Amino acid sequence: MDVLVTVALVIVIALVFDFTNGFHDTANAMATSVATGALKPKVAVLISAVLNLVGAFLSTEVAKTISQGIIKEGQGGIQVTPTMIFAGLVGAVLWNLGTWYLGLPSSSTHALFGGLIGAAIIGAGVNSVDFGVVLSKVVLPALFSPFVAGLVALVATFAAYRITRQARVRGSDRGFRHGQTVSASLVSLAHGTNDAQKTMGVITLTLIAAGYQDSNTGPQLWVIGACGLAIALGTYLGGWRIMRTVGKRITDVQPAQGFAAETSSAATILISSHLGFALSTTQVTSGAVVGSGLGKRLARVHWNVVGKIALGWVFTLPAAAIVGGLAAWAASTSTVGLVIVAVLALVIGGGIFVLARRHPVTHENVNEVDESDSSGAQDAGGRPLADRKA
Repeated sequence: MDVLVTVALVIVIALVFDFTNGFHDTANAMATSVATGALKPKVAVLISAVLNLVGAFLSTEVAKTISQGIIKEGQGGIQVTPTMIFAGLVGAVLWNLGTWYLGLPSSSTHALFGGLIGAAIIGAGVNSVDFGVVLSKVVLPALFSPFVAGLVALVATFAAYRITRQARVRGSDRGFRHGQTVSASLVSLAHGTNDAQKTMGVITLTLIAAGYQDSNTGPQLWVIGACGLAIALGTYLGGWRIMRTVGKRITDVQPAQGFAAETSSAATILISSHLGFALSTTQVTSGAVVGSGLGKRLARVHWNVVGKIALGWVFTLPAAAIVGGLAAWAASTSTVGLVIVAVLALVIGGGIFVLARRHPVTHENVNEVDESDSSGAQDAGGRPLADRKA
């Protein structure tokens, strides 16, 4: 197949991944604001979409981490082909769709990296991956970021309730609800500066691998604009299934907790973007929500739900790597193999959407949860809270 056609195919599926990243990660920015009623669902996703687009233009450090760091390319490196990158994206997109269907806030970042690493290893060997960069800028931030964001949110929630005790006695949460509008907007802006860049890095890596762009150069303006629009569109459509999990199933978020969680998440993500860490906004936000639950006295934390989310985090990178590796093995054999991989990905992705329509979650029922979701609710000391009000 002509290189230009393959590159065009990669760019298309990269933008599809960016789109799924948008609706997969909308919950990161807006779930707590929607859960507390600070913002109406449709207004929330509109604000988030606009700020994701703006954020895409603010920095390219994370994009450079991907295009110039994780996969070795150019002079002195391993030649990674556009076909391998296509296969890696297939692994990432399918994992995103699967976890979205299950309502699990898994990491789009690790799905992308897993798919690319698996495809590169199968297509070009183990030496095609710079595991030093993977460890320092992907794995270690993934291990520490949820705990850092959670600890900050815990302290912030505790302080917020202590400082505003009298206001809460009078039943006023209005200030925190207004504050949530600002803090949720910051998370959306931060999400754009971090997550949109990952697809920029993939497209840039493809252009470099195909010889259409020089090595050690950053994303072009049209790439930045296309990725920003794709993630904004995905964000606007709303990841309601995951939004329900983050906003309602981890803990029963109140306005003060939501404000603390969002502020903690935004600060963590913005700092990591400046440093070039390809951080998972999903992990940061989920950790902050758990911290906000622990920071409120007698608040419910649904540890069974948290456990499922953590298990998803553990399997994301290796699972996407396996799918990416299998796709690379099939797609690299011939043009027919590439077409078969593309068709299978389309069929599987379409099947997931059909299954999701059987039990839809929309802006109208996003705050409704099954009573069984509370079966694992416990306070900070691990005591069941099934019969206790938060």
